[in-house]
Amino acid sequence: MRILLWAEEEIGMGQLPAKSGSIWKRCCYRGELPRSDAGAVVGTGERQARRIVSALLEKGVLLSDSPRSPLRLAFSAALASRWMPGLFPDKPQ
Repeated sequence: MRILLWAEEEIGMGQLPAKSGSIWKRCCYRGELPRSDAGAVVGTGERQARRIVSALLEKGVLLSDSPRSPLRLAFSAALASRWMPGLFPDKPQ
């Protein structure tokens, strides 16, 4: 899945924290993740889990209605061509 590959590449380049792929993957497959489950998903403490969640929110790939609401996928327009190539044509024909 291109979206998961993107996350792995971002982690490899140091653009996302090391265990963010676990949270990202859970949201991809389940649609949302209660914030209280983030620590268990990444196998770290609450503070580290918050740091990972914050990084994903800042990247614009997760969203949440409030600081206590579940995390959901956000399909960023900036990443659309990377995640779903060919979805939008580059040039009008």
